[in-house]
Amino acid sequence: MSVQIPEVRVGEPLRFEALTVFPLFTDSDSPVEYDLSDEAISSKTLTVEEVGEEGAVPELLVNNKGDRRVLFLEGEELVGAKQNRILNISILVPARTKMKVPVSCVEQGRWAYKGRHFAPSGSHSPHALRRALKASVTRSVKADRKHRSDQGAVWHEVEKMQFALGVDSSTAAMADSFGEYEEKVASYRDNLKYAEGASGMAVAIGSKVVSFDVFDKPATCKKVWDRLLSGFVLDALRTDESEEEVRTGNVKQLLNASGDAPWEPVETVGGGQEYR
Repeated sequence: MSVQIPEVRVGEPLRFEALTVFPLFTDSDSPVEYDLSDEAISSKTLTVEEVGEEGAVPELLVNNKGDRRVLFLEGEELVGAKQNRILNISILVPARTKMKVPVSCVEQGRWAYKGRHFAPSGSHSPHALRRALKASVTRSVKADRKHRSDQGAVWHEVEKMQFALGVDSSTAAMADSFGEYEEKVASYRDNLKYAEGASGMAVAIGSKVVSFDVFDKPATCKKVWDRLLSGFVLDALRTDESEEEVRTGNVKQLLNASGDAPWEPVETVGGGQEYR
């Protein structure tokens, strides 16, 4: 089946070193009210913890005690408890709801409590990791194994990234890579600032457009812009600058191809509808 992707206008590219970001503009401004996960955790209306005292690597327990929905984004990182995790999918947690959510470990060398609750790291998974995560979760869903990832593939991507960037982490924690390159991430953020009114971003690393994210309203995009950008920075640091300049037409081609792809509805975790 086809999925109606909103009509998107591609803005002028923002370029810095090996990264090019195209702001995406839509006419949509959803009336759906929700908080982002970091906002809800900060206000203490939502907690994230291990599913039990022993814990389980592929699941966490979310307790939304507030009166508003809460949105978690695929690939966002949560740190603490027994080991750091990333979200396998984007999830809209209903108000006043306690539920388990599918996650993957991005800290292979730790399985011991560091506090009871998780906190947002402020960072997002690199593109290479998101791609591996999405591919394995899609295979799992099709095989009726829920939204599980290939944990080995996730660890492999973290290991490859750290080897390429020369990061030495005692627990193989993805968070240590962001800590090592904190100044570089800040430099990219300073040069690739949010374009006012944008509802999304398309990103090219070197000479290749690798992804796009579109949200229901500019307010959400503005809040998560820097977080999403952080992951692409680690990819860019492993990529040489390209003499071939990525253009608006390359982004439009990707958007058109995505709209024509064979989307299929799948069982949803939380609120809303999910297509893959």
